[in-house]
Amino acid sequence: MVPAFGVLGPVTAWDGDGNAIPLKGPRHRSVLARLIIARGRVVPVSRLVDDLWTDPPADAVGAVRTFVAALRRALEPDRPPRSPARLLVTDGPGYALRATTDAVDAWRFEETVAAAPALPPKEAAVRLEEALGRWRGPVYAEFADQPWARADSRRLAELRLHAVELRAEALISLGQADRAAADLRAHSAEHPWRENAWRLLALALYRTGRQADALDVLRRARRLLAEQLGVDPGPGLRSLETDILRQADHLGRAADNPAGQVWEQVAAAYDRTVAPDARARLESTADLLRSLAVTGGSGLPAAREHRVAAVAAAEELGDPELTARVIGAYDVPAIWTRLDDPGQAAQVVAVAERTLAALPAVGHEAAKARLLATIALESRGTPLARGPQAARLAEEIARRLDDPVLLAFALNAAFMQCFSRTGLAPHRDEIGAELVALSTRHGLPDFEILGHLVRLQARCALGDFTAADHHAAVADTLAARHERPLVGVFTGWYAVLRLDATGQASATDVEAAYRNAADLLHDAGMPGVADGLLPLALLCLRLRHALPLRFDEFDAFDASDDFHDSDKDTVWGPYAPWARPLLLLDRGHRQEAAEALHATPEPPRDLLQEALWCLTGRAARALGDRRTMARAHAALTPAANELAGAGSGLLTLGPVSAHLTDLAV
Repeated sequence: MVPAFGVLGPVTAWDGDGNAIPLKGPRHRSVLARLIIARGRVVPVSRLVDDLWTDPPADAVGAVRTFVAALRRALEPDRPPRSPARLLVTDGPGYALRATTDAVDAWRFEETVAAAPALPPKEAAVRLEEALGRWRGPVYAEFADQPWARADSRRLAELRLHAVELRAEALISLGQADRAAADLRAHSAEHPWRENAWRLLALALYRTGRQADALDVLRRARRLLAEQLGVDPGPGLRSLETDILRQADHLGRAADNPAGQVWEQVAAAYDRTVAPDARARLESTADLLRSLAVTGGSGLPAAREHRVAAVAAAEELGDPELTARVIGAYDVPAIWTRLDDPGQAAQVVAVAERTLAALPAVGHEAAKARLLATIALESRGTPLARGPQAARLAEEIARRLDDPVLLAFALNAAFMQCFSRTGLAPHRDEIGAELVALSTRHGLPDFEILGHLVRLQARCALGDFTAADHHAAVADTLAARHERPLVGVFTGWYAVLRLDATGQASATDVEAAYRNAADLLHDAGMPGVADGLLPLALLCLRLRHALPLRFDEFDAFDASDDFHDSDKDTVWGPYAPWARPLLLLDRGHRQEAAEALHATPEPPRDLLQEALWCLTGRAARALGDRRTMARAHAALTPAANELAGAGSGLLTLGPVSAHLTDLAV
């Protein structure tokens, strides 16, 4: 069977059954990649030598022939000895790969993108989504920066961006503007210079009835282009803004929504049929709140608020089984380890504990597991021993009952309590992998998305950006399919982190990208994520690049500031105690910085604890505080193989090993 080749990620080959073909070392893969780039044309051996080595060895020509022979054996294992090769052929002074268009993922991708504009929107959207799903990471991966691969790598990367926008345009034409907007938010944040991305995002928002948001997008694009590039928006953006302001007929409107009509009819029937005081209304409300929580915008904070009221109402009825069902129905996947509203969480935990105690000693195992998982989730980021204990018990019960939905909820709780020390990214990766496998088998899309986000964070912490890219892409695809717009917040921020961590952009461009990514958090309903995140990300960025710690909108603290009562404390949110010593040092206030460092608490047990320990250690080293340096060194040692803060998937302070070296001085 004819093998297939992949360059939309690490260079690889698959046999007819889809199994990876071993290609030996990087030189073998580079020869294959070089021949794929040639598109069937002959590449002379002398050119291959020049491309493979800066300083070729004496036997370079012989080495190339050895690589080719090994590739032939791997790609055509059934070819009779001494018979001519059919795939990787010798032609005159060199070699050529005689592969069909369908055999190379990049060539198939190009063909799909070229054909898409002429297809009906529905077919175009399906084919483009399939084509984009073939991307496994940066094109040509480890060879992307080689002179012989650079042009094709950049061309294909640009074509991918064009494909994303073509898919969004098709979705808008199909009346799926809300889905297109979810995709485009992350896309425009990651690639803020693409005017067409801003245009399509504004159009999608307008089609969903969000005229004010659409105009805000266009104004942000205008400001960004003026401030960062010194140019005015092109005619496409200018004319769209004018058309939106006058609500031009040719812009169309949101398509008629049969789903909304069905909703209204069913809701009316429910109101007519179910008595106002029926307990069934509480359980129905709990199910509805779960759906509301994943819709984005104001849905999440509204769901949290009404959930507390529903739980309290259930407890007032004095029926612990009903209360357990109402609490347990809210199994909303959670990825961030800082609570959005600690007060609301504490109320839910208190009722869950009372309900757990009130249930009969025998039976109700699934209900008990859901209560325990809820306690663990709502106790995340705290030092209480009850959280890890509850997570373990919930997981044990779920495995004993062999209930996949319950196990997914319990694994989410286990993830949230997996921060007892630094350096636990490999364990979180295992949890994410089990979530993905479990959810795929049993059709649990929300937990499948969660598993990919968990793995994105973990692989990012371990510096494996190829795998992280894959999980980000799958999460985005699933989020678009199932209308989960909040996913784009995390994948959009990850895209900026990756720009910085891989050196693909200057510090100035990364800072601009972070500021654009912060727009994804506006009205997302996740204060636990949003509060203080942008200044913290910029602080980490500037520390990594040895830049001054001065910001226009949240300047460094003066020594005279009453820190805990100042507006700046509010701007820096929960990260203020770890930022202040470094900001004071940047101003030259060593005594005040030393006092601030002495008052700095240990970081909470969450996704940013490595980063916050690094901030503490950096300030301690600058101040010569050896005791605090030793504490930071001990805390960070288990994470020696990770990137500080990258486990959040949002920001990084670089390799922990470098911080450990500095702290050991």
